[in-house]
Amino acid sequence: MALYREQGVVLRTIKLGEADRIVTFITEHRGKVRAVAKGVRKTKSRFGSRLEPLSHVALQLYEGRELDTVTQAETLDHFRPVREDMDRVARAAAMLEAVDHVAQQGEANAALYRMLVGALRALSARDAPAIVGAFYWKLLALEGSSPLLAECASCGSDAELVAFDLLEGGALCRSCRRGVPLSEPALALMRRTLGGGLAGVLGEPEGPVVHEVEVLATRTLEHHLERRLRVAGTLEHS
Repeated sequence: MALYREQGVVLRTIKLGEADRIVTFITEHRGKVRAVAKGVRKTKSRFGSRLEPLSHVALQLYEGRELDTVTQAETLDHFRPVREDMDRVARAAAMLEAVDHVAQQGEANAALYRMLVGALRALSARDAPAIVGAFYWKLLALEGSSPLLAECASCGSDAELVAFDLLEGGALCRSCRRGVPLSEPALALMRRTLGGGLAGVLGEPEGPVVHEVEVLATRTLEHHLERRLRVAGTLEHS
């Protein structure tokens, strides 16, 4: 077995046996990694709370056939302000779930890793109601599925865009409209998110426009993944 070092964010954990856990990470150089943390559920575990979801950690692992084994874990960031605020915990969980579904085991995706770490740092610095919707749109763009927002996704017209259709992959004009209605403020917020205005977007307060953009982003990402997002669904109805 080969020993290697990595940095990663814990996406989720599941119990294994009486004292172990299987921990899923998004890592900087190896994409998604699933590894056994032995004895982590014991009171005197040397890992303690270092391998809980949200933790940003420096790791040493042994490669295995199906699961690697964690031999060392040092905390880089606990994102404590996130953990101490239930709204932020829910938003972080929605982003972790999305990354877990997008990331592929053993396939390097440094951009995805950096994007998640950056989002968690931003959420730790301040609660940002718009962060989940913005993260999902940026994630879709990273996947090569950025929505068409500059002109009608169906006919190419530069007329007013009033609807959004998942099958067309973007906004539609009045003549082509189908799917769901799209307000002008929501369209503007989506354009700012994908056009380099992310810092300002994260300062947007909670409200109908932020909610509209988040719901639309969720539905678009679910369409891309061909599966429902459990955590995001609870946010929509909160």
